[in-house]
Amino acid sequence: MNRHLDSLFSLQGRTAVVTGGSSGIGRAIAASLARAGAATVIVARGADRIETTVRELEDAGCRAAGVVGDLSTRAGIRAVADAVTEPFGEPDILVHSAGINIRPPLTEITEADWDVTLTVNTMAPFLLGQRFAPGMAERGFGRLIHVSSQQAHRAFVSSGVYGVSKGAVESLMRSEAEAWGGTGVTSNTLVPGFVLTPLNARLQDDAAKVAELAARTMIDRNGLPEDFAAAAVFLAGPGSGYVTGHSLFVDGGLSAH
Repeated sequence: MNRHLDSLFSLQGRTAVVTGGSSGIGRAIAASLARAGAATVIVARGADRIETTVRELEDAGCRAAGVVGDLSTRAGIRAVADAVTEPFGEPDILVHSAGINIRPPLTEITEADWDVTLTVNTMAPFLLGQRFAPGMAERGFGRLIHVSSQQAHRAFVSSGVYGVSKGAVESLMRSEAEAWGGTGVTSNTLVPGFVLTPLNARLQDDAAKVAELAARTMIDRNGLPEDFAAAAVFLAGPGSGYVTGHSLFVDGGLSAH
């Protein structure tokens, strides 16, 4: 056992909730938090993928549970908030990775597109943070972690309402950091580049575009979900207590070009 590393990164005794935790970046984050010691609750829409993920983590000796939930309505978000406390109690770490990626041309975005995107991508993090951050503050430790997008900072590949929602997420993160400053609760954002996940399946069908995006990085490849594992453990752990209101780019240098 390395006591120094444990003092910086161990999540033993902590409870984490990861929305979108059964696939893509969320799954990699959930697995990493669980393996770092956190009792981890995975929230997603598909029961089968949740069951598979939870079983793999339990087989690895982790404490894990799943909640089937729909974050596309306020009622669904509130139901998730109630359900995630049942397996292990109130969370110390809340990761928002669930997202919806509807990107028709701007002139074709419907009010329904707008409403569901802002609800899943922005309203859910707001309501869940509002629900759980006060308890974190009372206990003196809490980590709010958002997964954002390059489209929060720059427009490309038809950002549309998706970009709007992610820009709002980063503003929410800063507001949370301000609101809970000094209580032991931090709020930060992970900003991916182009990552090969189911959420980006539409773009992955265009081999030329995928190669073009890889060439825009500084290490000549697109991202993989596991690239976010260590960064998530850092932001979730005791060693990041003085990091808040920050957008951490995990993008292979794409944003630096």
